Amino acid sequence: MEPTARRLFRLVEPIHLVTYFADEPTDALMALGHRNYWDGYFAGRAAPLGRGVPAQVVHAIFYNFAEGEVARHIPRVWEMATPEAALAARLQGSVAALRRILGRLADSPGLARAADLAAKAATSAPTEGRTMYAALRVLPVPEEPLARLWHAATMLREHRGDGHVVALVAADIGGTEAHALHALSEGTAAEKFGRIHHLPRARLAAVADGMRARGLIDASGWLTDTGRATKAQIEALTDDLATPPYDSLAPSELDQLIADLEPIAGALDAAGSR
Repeated sequence: MEPTARRLFRLVEPIHLVTYFADEPTDALMALGHRNYWDGYFAGRAAPLGRGVPAQVVHAIFYNFAEGEVARHIPRVWEMATPEAALAARLQGSVAALRRILGRLADSPGLARAADLAAKAATSAPTEGRTMYAALRVLPVPEEPLARLWHAATMLREHRGDGHVVALVAADIGGTEAHALHALSEGTAAEKFGRIHHLPRARLAAVADGMRARGLIDASGWLTDTGRATKAQIEALTDDLATPPYDSLAPSELDQLIADLEPIAGALDAAGSR
């Protein structure tokens, strides 16, 4: 049986993904004066941490960006707009994208119920050791249902992400290795994976050499049994660590949340979150 946290991840993740793949959030952040998509990404995602957090700390928290990538944007993005402005633009754009994609579902009773239950779950877990989640928890939860649902989905996503970093560290898998491991598990050559394909060949070769030395990949560059087992171990621990928010819901509430999220996630998946 699929773990509860994994099932909810599949239903919650599409709600937040509009932030990165739909036009409206990018346009809203670009309107603040940012130069490109990645300016907006780092401004919007790092905004809950505040402008005083240096690039090295953001790099450590985000975990899976190559050395120097964060520093190309942080702190320069705060010269364009404040974290508060970035948060507002990100919320506004994400809600606009959700409304466009969901149509009538955006104002349905089911979405309003899902927003309330997701917010209850998202505001219930301990914050210790969860940097991104804790940063989001201090922000006000929107009243409007669609905004409330997006904000709750964002908290749940970052809560899971914080736990995923713990699982990666426990398995001694670095940020670039994490991308390579994921790509290979999906049948994609690591050097062709979108998040790392732009890195210098020497860097990717060094990552592959390290993974090969540890028995994670074979001579042809694909996962070994050890590599697949490591990936499964990381995902299982991530699921375990993502469970606490949902423990606050009664069984009937959890069933209701799943039932209300399914048509929402289905519509977003069908649209490709665009």
